[in-house]
Amino acid sequence: MEPRRAAGSLILPAGPGSLCFNKDEFLKDNFDVDHFVSECRKHVQLETLRDDLELYYKLLKTAMVELINKDYADFVNLSTNLVGMDKVLNHLTVPLGQLREEVMSLKLAVSEGIQAIDDRLTKEDDIKKKKMCVLRLLQVIRSVEKIEKILHSQSSKEASPLEASGAPLAGQMLERIGTEFNQLHFHAVQSKGMPLLDKVRPRIAGITAMLQQSLEGLLLEGLQTANVEIVRPCLRTYATIDKTRDAEALIGQVLVKPYVEEVIREEFDQSRANVLKEMYGKLLDFIPKHCRLLQVVTGGAITGDKNKVIPGYDFTVNSVWPEMVRGLEQKLPSLFNPGNPDTFHEKYTITMDFVRKFEWQCASQASVKRLRSHSAYQHFLGKWSLSFYYQIRFKEIAGNFEASLSEGLKEAPDGSVFRLQVTCILWQNLMKCWDDHIFLPPLAHRFWKLTLQLLARYVKWEEELKSASPDKDLTHPGIKPTPTNNNMAFAPNGGSEEMGNGQAHDVKAVPPLTVSQLVYLVADLDKVEEQLPGLLELINPRLKGIGFQNFSLISEALAESQTSLKNSIPPLSDKIIEELSESCFSYLKNASEVPRLYRRTNKEVPSKASLYIENALKPLYHLQNQYKSVVKENRIQEWLSGAIRISTERYYETVSDVLSSVQKMEESLKRLKQARKSAAPSSMGTTSGISDDNKIRLQLALDVEYLWEQVQKLGLQMSSFTQFAALLDIVQAAKGVAAAEPV
Repeated sequence: MEPRRAAGSLILPAGPGSLCFNKDEFLKDNFDVDHFVSECRKHVQLETLRDDLELYYKLLKTAMVELINKDYADFVNLSTNLVGMDKVLNHLTVPLGQLREEVMSLKLAVSEGIQAIDDRLTKEDDIKKKKMCVLRLLQVIRSVEKIEKILHSQSSKEASPLEASGAPLAGQMLERIGTEFNQLHFHAVQSKGMPLLDKVRPRIAGITAMLQQSLEGLLLEGLQTANVEIVRPCLRTYATIDKTRDAEALIGQVLVKPYVEEVIREEFDQSRANVLKEMYGKLLDFIPKHCRLLQVVTGGAITGDKNKVIPGYDFTVNSVWPEMVRGLEQKLPSLFNPGNPDTFHEKYTITMDFVRKFEWQCASQASVKRLRSHSAYQHFLGKWSLSFYYQIRFKEIAGNFEASLSEGLKEAPDGSVFRLQVTCILWQNLMKCWDDHIFLPPLAHRFWKLTLQLLARYVKWEEELKSASPDKDLTHPGIKPTPTNNNMAFAPNGGSEEMGNGQAHDVKAVPPLTVSQLVYLVADLDKVEEQLPGLLELINPRLKGIGFQNFSLISEALAESQTSLKNSIPPLSDKIIEELSESCFSYLKNASEVPRLYRRTNKEVPSKASLYIENALKPLYHLQNQYKSVVKENRIQEWLSGAIRISTERYYETVSDVLSSVQKMEESLKRLKQARKSAAPSSMGTTSGISDDNKIRLQLALDVEYLWEQVQKLGLQMSSFTQFAALLDIVQAAKGVAAAEPV
């Protein structure tokens, strides 16, 4: 067995397969004895590990001996083989030095040759550049001379045809000059800084002025005569010399500006919508009347041969629109005044309709995009103080609503679907936010926020009212005004738009509410919750008009407001139930007075229910009859059931206490009798032979049975009143005791 070496790494000799460890573990850089031993102990005992290590140690020792024996001769002869090696190395030193000197001299010669070639190439490159500069200067001079020659030849001809045409130069001649001028301009830019160019520059300036003047005159003549054969080469020449913006500016100053100044007058009456529409209509007529030819030539109209279209122009965007905007801003600065919101809304709506129709006159969607990104377009839209307009509307809407909150729970006007004036005003203000005469598309997000704020403020106000205890006037048919002093939820200067944000307001203690007011509150909450989907149907088209698509987000937000309204109803219902039960029990507690009516009074045996039972049910009958058309039937049934359930529980305790007291009194008297052993008449004797205690029992039984009958007439589910059944059981038992007494 012998060790093997591969790629400079030691490979240990293989051991028997029964070893409890992997031999490669010893070659790892992070080999740790403690870790190795702990890992091996998981599989074998320490004795086994020791035996395997000793066995492998012997294998390693044997392999090392074999390796030494194999290369022993080489180890021994190593010093012998190196004898005389220094002389051999000394003999090689001289040839190697000579070779090094030859290589260095060759390298120097090559470097000098390369440097000479680089210098020559640099000189040639410099000569080429100078040659190009000379050629460009020669081309500049030739172009200048050629243009001057054309102008000279044109001026030497008879002037009568040109004068008759009214143009300084013919169209074809202008195109030739324009082409040559374009080359002249290119070479002049490339030759910038050359002394010769400075000498030629005055001649170039003269050619430029002459060409500019000729182009302007020819373009205006072509537009005045509607001659497309003049306009087309003129615009093509402008495009050739890269002066399209000059042509657009010329059209704006010469054609558009005078027309705009004529149409827009400072004495214009902006208060009349029809006059404003008429003015915008005249402005819109400019393009079809005066720019039709330009649209045909530049591709802004679907006519003629597309091959003859001259690209690069947009007179609608760059000539017409800036002048119209400048005229409106300078002549009619009060157009943008938001002081009167109704007038501002009307003017803004009419103006945006004008902008929309102007966009329709653009040649393409790309032209519309250029218009909307134009600085004049952005500046014109920025002139409208939409934020200030919204502040005015916010004060108007929120102020009106807060004022109604401070007036308390007044009845809604006749014809309203709501019962309270405050709810009626709430809904009116919600409708105002999206009314055609108030809503503006850019303010959609703010009016949506105001909508949610109004609903949140209404819920907050209702929560403030719930903190007051209702009055005991349960049979009042109307609604009493309940003055409150809620602070306005917006700053007087319009600096804040926060409403219904859950923050505490300084609210004075409100007078107690009546059950009637609570019922009307619940009715209005139900009604608002029902009508919110209708409000959503009104909002969605408005948002769709501005490109909004995430309607699920709007529905979720409105659903949260619905949930807030719905969650406000149970506490109000609990208060109604509490007060109804309190009112009922205020009469039912008179059951404790029944013993006083029959003890030692010699009254007849009771044959009908007490009067307090009938009085106890009056609030319930009044609620059912008075408000059946106000709130839902199931809501009334819920209130009646809750009130009866609470009342009967307390009534059960009262009756049970009375019967228990009667029973104790009766037993006490019996014990007293037995103690005296007297034959005197009983102190509880009556004319009928029935004791006073049994009369009390009979009266209570009649009361409870009558109460059961009257409750059944309310149309309630009697099976839900478990305590009522227990009440019947105890009075029936008491009645049985009274019936068992001998007469």
